[in-house]
Amino acid sequence: MKKLGVYIVKGDRYYCGSTNDLERRLRQHRLGYTRTNERIGKWELVHFIPCSSLKEARGLEKKIKKSK
Repeated sequence: MKKLGVYIVKGDRYYCGSTNDLERRLRQHRLGYTRTNERIGKWELVHFIPCSSLKEARGLEKKIKKSK
């Protein structure tokens, strides 16, 4: 089952992202498909917030990033 929502990973720094498929997105991070890996180094998932739509997830991600 696909998990839609906002995720936060922690390495050398925190990274927040939104996705419509959490497992696929984390796999992309693990395999180095994203530049994020270069910036945060070795990481772990620290939080996931389920959302009912991708629009909601993108809005929440934006709100979280603005609050830094």
